[in-house]
Amino acid sequence: MSERSAAAAWQRLHTDAVARLETWCAPDERQERLRVEFLEHLRSHPDAMSKAGPPAHLTGSVIVLDETGQSALLTLHKRARQWFQFGGHYEVGDESVWHAANREAREESGVPDVTALPGIVQLDRHVLVGDFGTCREHLDIRFAAVTAGETSTAVSTESIDVRWWPVDALPEGSREDLRPLVDAALPYIRA
Repeated sequence: MSERSAAAAWQRLHTDAVARLETWCAPDERQERLRVEFLEHLRSHPDAMSKAGPPAHLTGSVIVLDETGQSALLTLHKRARQWFQFGGHYEVGDESVWHAANREAREESGVPDVTALPGIVQLDRHVLVGDFGTCREHLDIRFAAVTAGETSTAVSTESIDVRWWPVDALPEGSREDLRPLVDAALPYIRA
């Protein structure tokens, strides 16, 4: 891909993120503050969608739940050594932030047909701890997806394990982050 094509692709992702965040109705004051922070960050950093951009950059993720909302499919991240929803950095070939969340969910879960619901369910801003190179902070746009609980999975090169967890017994060390995400996603999967 040429440098000009790559620049246009990053701009398309940037424009999509701004449009989605400008129209998203945050469910509470904390999420509204994050929405405004994300928009300010995007306006200040034209390269905020790229991992090669500023140390704080946008990422996309998706929590995958079964049809009942009683189980969540999670990945044990190889670098962080913690259980997370599926997600990561945007890539130049992603059509939108939503498409990127779908790509990440499929790549990291091994479930080829998992598809995120169209609306943002939560925003999260977190500092990275560990060996993440120049990445220091993620501004994460989060989606939700539903798939059958008996769906077979596969472990990606970025993971140690992929496993279904009851939402009422999420893994130690991840509950504080994952339970609010599950709670934010449940109304979307039950709509």
